[in-house]
Amino acid sequence: MNEQISGLGFAAEHDCPIPYMERLRSYYLTLGYGNPYKWAHYADTPFVALKKPLAEARVALVTTAAPYQPDQGDQGPGAAYNAGAKFYKVYSGDTDDKPDLRISHLGYDRKYTTADDLNSYFPLAQLKALASEGRIKHVAPRFHGAPTNRSQAATIDQDCTEILSRVREDGADAAIIVAN
Repeated sequence: MNEQISGLGFAAEHDCPIPYMERLRSYYLTLGYGNPYKWAHYADTPFVALKKPLAEARVALVTTAAPYQPDQGDQGPGAAYNAGAKFYKVYSGDTDDKPDLRISHLGYDRKYTTADDLNSYFPLAQLKALASEGRIKHVAPRFHGAPTNRSQAATIDQDCTEILSRVREDGADAAIIVAN
């Protein structure tokens, strides 16, 4: 690299983004789906601006973490991928409780990431702290779980419709979606 360019603070050649989209496309082919994974990509953002400041909003939490199922094998931190721990229907839980949620049913980098800290994949405590600080007005009375093993069409047409209905029942003004 010449002097002029090196003085600009550029990263080294090897320091580049991980091509995760291509890796997932290849992974889906390897699993035998017959076609590569296609990312949902909208021409227009399917979200709307808040009608009030966050400090006046009730916020819901949506997660892909699964409720612990004792009959489905190891689901604890460090567990291998466990498809048996998947869930297939939207669920809701009380935000006043401390739920036992796990992520062994999801594919994530188990070499460099752990599931030791519930707050890292289900930030209910942080959301409650934001409410106590006045950054948001309230945490919605329920959190909601979104299944992860569906087609994009089923997720949009069934799961998202159900979750939106529940979020509205809770009087939430906004939802934070934590996709694990």
